[in-house]
Amino acid sequence: MTALAEIIRGMIRDDGPMTLDRYMALCLGHPQHGYYITRDPFGAAGDFTTAPEISQVFGELVGIWVAQAWQAMGSPRHWALVELGPGRGTLMADMLRVLAKVEHAAKAVEIHFVETSPALRAAQAARVPQATWHHTISSLPSRPTIIVANEFFDALPIRQFERRNGQVFERVVGLEGNALSMGLVPSPVPVRMRGEGVIEDSSLRDALATQMADHLASVTGAALVIDYGHIRSSPGDTLQALRKHKSVPITESPGEADITSHVDFESLGRACAGAGLRVSGIMPQGDFLNAMGLEARTDVLSRTVEGDPRAQLIAASERLAHPGQMGHLFKVMAVTSAGVPPPYPFGEQ
Repeated sequence: MTALAEIIRGMIRDDGPMTLDRYMALCLGHPQHGYYITRDPFGAAGDFTTAPEISQVFGELVGIWVAQAWQAMGSPRHWALVELGPGRGTLMADMLRVLAKVEHAAKAVEIHFVETSPALRAAQAARVPQATWHHTISSLPSRPTIIVANEFFDALPIRQFERRNGQVFERVVGLEGNALSMGLVPSPVPVRMRGEGVIEDSSLRDALATQMADHLASVTGAALVIDYGHIRSSPGDTLQALRKHKSVPITESPGEADITSHVDFESLGRACAGAGLRVSGIMPQGDFLNAMGLEARTDVLSRTVEGDPRAQLIAASERLAHPGQMGHLFKVMAVTSAGVPPPYPFGEQ
């Protein structure tokens, strides 16, 4: 049993069953025992692998999109490039390698990371030492801004509600004997549901998207959000925990497994639009990467290596874009502030 599990058991004994959003927040962000506070979870030795760690081509293509967005904003002389939840800093390092080839872009940019994990901040500093770190979006500078969020929103806490026999319940974490277990309690808030099944409430994600959009609307800018999820709001249980690249019950080893759920991009888009931004488009990751030149860039790089490295490079690109792998499951959304044309390959929706 983990130290955090014992803390959570004590909370449940004192206060009763715990809502999923509170449970997720503790598991991922507890100041002493939270998953993201205590470790670097990425790569083969960790619990999961993100797109920037799979291939440098991913970050380079996102960097090209950022360069286009900067130009669409009028190529401001002083601007901020912000990454939310920047992992090890790999994506930013790859983007900066591209921006260095764009006249004036790299000289004029300030790099800002929104990151709460001390362990990950150290890894980021090794790759992008010139960055400035923030705990929240609220402290970002007031200047033209481009925000990139890759696999950030999926880890923000959610609540789940379930309708059975005409009655709506909330899914909670309680105790079964001495063990943590999932259960149901009558919903404490009114929830509109049609038919039986589960819906996920991502209000916290929408609130953070609104905060991001408020900032961009006030300074002029654009954002690119990349995550796994669905383009249209839909019911269903998408909550999952990963440990050592394998699915585990979410109540197993709190603080030692990643807990995420699918991102509702339609809901995120509404939140951004409500703050005055334009949703320039939402598309599958594979379509985005292919449109940005995945095949051509992979072909160029593959000419520089042979044997296993070449096969691995090609396999990595296929993993990122193939519909049967990450290409369809992951989605890409672009939003822009007033007066900023939608950067390719997006168009106003």
